[in-house]
Amino acid sequence: MKSALRILIFVVAMGTVSGGLLFGINSLTAKRIAQNEELKLKSAVLDVLEVPYRPENLLELFDQNVKILEKGDSLFYTSVDGTTAFKFKGPGLWGTIEGILSINPDLKTIRVLRILYQEETPGLGGRIAEPEYLQGFRSKTFIPKISFVPSGADKAANEVDAITGATGSSKALEKLLNETIKKRLDVLRSEKL
Repeated sequence: MKSALRILIFVVAMGTVSGGLLFGINSLTAKRIAQNEELKLKSAVLDVLEVPYRPENLLELFDQNVKILEKGDSLFYTSVDGTTAFKFKGPGLWGTIEGILSINPDLKTIRVLRILYQEETPGLGGRIAEPEYLQGFRSKTFIPKISFVPSGADKAANEVDAITGATGSSKALEKLLNETIKKRLDVLRSEKL
């Protein structure tokens, strides 16, 4: 009985101390984490809008070169040359895929695609985040829609190579991009940027 009481007191004390430490550390780091997330987003936006920057002038260049438009649940970033970018997020094969996409002022072609977060299989579906793979999206049209085709078979302006051995991840990304682009284009066309 005494040993059970000692164990219970020990567990409650350790839980209280651990919880207090975690709460304290979270309180101390929450502001820094939010600042880092803001810097990560702004650098990704500048990357896909192809605005050169250095870490020390990132915030200044973002403010000078990017206009933010919020329309409903859609957030758009436009550059001085008329390029528009927006974030996307949705299901992949194994987890969430998040990214940011910029489209040319013609509202018909992709400028830059960047994956910010993904949970696909490393070495297979995870290749969707590799810069070499994402280069294949540059200047591709998304009208009527982006179409993933077997590797090496991309002939049309809207076709992109799927990843060999990662059909599920490729199909998930294709669906996510097509749905997001359609939804965002509907908003863009109804709103003057």
